[in-house]
Amino acid sequence: MPDYHDDLRFAHVLADTADSMTMERFKALDLKVETKPDMTPVSEADKAAEELIRSNLQRARPRDAVLGEEFGTEGHGPRRWIIDPIDGTKNYVRGVPVWATLIALTETGEGGDRPVVGVVSAPALHRRWWAVRGGGAYTGRSLSQATRMRVSQVSRVADASFAYSSLSGWEERGMLDGFLDLSRSCWRTRGYGDFWSYMMVAEGSVDMCAEPELSLWDMAANAVIVEEAGGRFTGLDGRPGPHSGNAAASNGLLHEELLRRLTA
Repeated sequence: MPDYHDDLRFAHVLADTADSMTMERFKALDLKVETKPDMTPVSEADKAAEELIRSNLQRARPRDAVLGEEFGTEGHGPRRWIIDPIDGTKNYVRGVPVWATLIALTETGEGGDRPVVGVVSAPALHRRWWAVRGGGAYTGRSLSQATRMRVSQVSRVADASFAYSSLSGWEERGMLDGFLDLSRSCWRTRGYGDFWSYMMVAEGSVDMCAEPELSLWDMAANAVIVEEAGGRFTGLDGRPGPHSGNAAASNGLLHEELLRRLTA
C-alpha cells in the first residue's frame, strides 16, 4: 500500500494556513458576502482560503489536480486534492463557530477514485480530525498530540443517536416520511449539521447521520475519516464512498437499517 503520510503532513500545513486566514476574518464587521447562482452564500474568506490552499498546492504538488468549491477543477492525473474552504458558510457569516476547512486527497486505482487522506479543521471550535487510508483516524491539536478515534458499538436504532443538517432537503426530495420515521425510532436526534455530524460518528458520540444532497468537496475528507474510524460511508444508494451526490454514515452496525428507512 502506498504511504500517504507525507501528504497527510502537508494537508495539515494547508489547514494551518487556511485556519489563520479564516479566523482573522471570522466575525469581521466588514466581511463581504455574495450569493452564488445556486442561491447559497459565499464570503470573501471562502475565496481567499481556497486561493491560499491552491497556491500552496501549486508550489508543492504541481503535478496533482485540484477540485475546489469556489474555483472548480484544475489539472489532470490520478491524484486530486478536493477542497471545501469553508464547510458551513452560513454559520461562518452569522458568527456561529460550527464551520471547517475540508481537505482531501483522492487517488485513482482499481477501485476508482477514492479518498486516501482527509483533514477536517474547525478552528473556531479548536478541533481538528484527520485520517490516512490504512492508518486510522485521529483527532487532536497536532500529529504529535492525537487520540485515535473509533466508532460506537450501538447496534439497535432504538438506542442510536442520529444527526442531520436540515429537514427541508429531505422534504424537497420527497424523502421526508422516511426521515421522520427513522427519527421517531431513534433514541436521540440532533441537527448538528455539515462536517460535524460525520466527525461525531467517527468519534463514536453519534451513531449515524445522513444528508440528501451534497457535492464531492462536502464528503471526500469526511468519508476517509469515518471509514478509518471503523465506520461506513456511502451514498443513500449504498454505493461506497463520496460519489453519489448524497451521504449516509454510520458505525457500520446500523448502516443497512439506516439506508432502508431513509429510502423506503
